[in-house]
Amino acid sequence: MMTTTASPDFAAIKQRQQATWAAGDYAVIGTTLQIVGERLCEAIDLKAGERVIDVAAGNGNATLAAARRFADVTSTDYVGALLDAAKERAAAERVTVTFKEADAEDLPFADGRYDAAVSTFGVMFTPNQEKAASELSRVVRRGGRIGLANWTPDGFIGQLFKTLGRHVAPPAGVKSPALWGTEARLAELFPGHRIEANVQIFNFRYSSPRHWLDVFKTYYGPVNKGFATLDPMGQTKLEADILELLEHANRGNGTLVVPSTYLEAVVTKS
Repeated sequence: MMTTTASPDFAAIKQRQQATWAAGDYAVIGTTLQIVGERLCEAIDLKAGERVIDVAAGNGNATLAAARRFADVTSTDYVGALLDAAKERAAAERVTVTFKEADAEDLPFADGRYDAAVSTFGVMFTPNQEKAASELSRVVRRGGRIGLANWTPDGFIGQLFKTLGRHVAPPAGVKSPALWGTEARLAELFPGHRIEANVQIFNFRYSSPRHWLDVFKTYYGPVNKGFATLDPMGQTKLEADILELLEHANRGNGTLVVPSTYLEAVVTKS
């Protein structure tokens, strides 16, 4: 007798993810990643006046980097509180940005509207990866660029995801977000387009492993929610595993410096 595997309930998964990213205050983490948005705008050779959309923008790192280059920027995310933080940053820097609450898997914009799209550690977390990639490609004109910064499976954050997954089961049937950090997966997601990719390093710089853990437990949604789902004994075990991972990866001397690899990719739409 043949058995069929039910498709993932993407709507329910997305609702849970939305609550996860709304937990804590990602902006506290996001601001430390600003350099990645700057690098990405350089990688896509963004020019003044170009129309660019930041998808799953979070608190607006790539948004601000593009606005500083005098691009015509639309910043989107499905968590309103994160966009509010991005709005505050844009106002403080006196740059003009259009903000729109929007789902990366269902962007409310016309085909080919933008010269470029960017996403830094954002679109990689969508549950329906094929749909998100299709939407990125759809809203960019032919010859336009899609700039992506995605954590790699084997880097520090990739290992953090695996550690969390050993304690808190990920949604059934959903591919790992870290697959976006591989050229092979990008080739599957963007068939027929030209892809240029390079592995880059972001260094997490904190006072100590304990300092990093305290910040991420408090402010980073996936870690915050991961601990919240566990009983006290489970929390203790997860904490020990994360601290071990941090100690192993630490390159600091009396402080914390943890290199984490990410894939910086430029997809040119054919």
